[in-house]
Amino acid sequence: MSIDIRNEYGTVSISKEVISTIAGGAAIECYGIVGMASRKQLKDGLSEILGKENFSRGVVVRSENDQVDIDMYIIVGYGTKVSEVAHNIQNQVKYSLKKMIGLDVNTVNIYIHGVRVTS
Repeated sequence: MSIDIRNEYGTVSISKEVISTIAGGAAIECYGIVGMASRKQLKDGLSEILGKENFSRGVVVRSENDQVDIDMYIIVGYGTKVSEVAHNIQNQVKYSLKKMIGLDVNTVNIYIHGVRVTS
């Protein structure tokens, strides 16, 4: 499945996996996030933190009626203010997708799947 972006020159099709990789990369740069979690916790294990090659497993991209919604499953660091971390991730993901591929995102939903003590 892909998302089509139309302009005066034609149409650009971008796969949802590319969008999820960009969104995951933008999120992992934010302060307070330890890593991405799998959205299929029962299948993949409760404590799994995804590596850079698996960002698409922790991000769900939905598209309907020309609007893009993103669900992100993350693990935050202990001692951080969860609401601020989530807000920063939402802003960073929207900014990165707009800057890199010109995609306006309707919503970025954050699901906290764990808290890790970092040393």
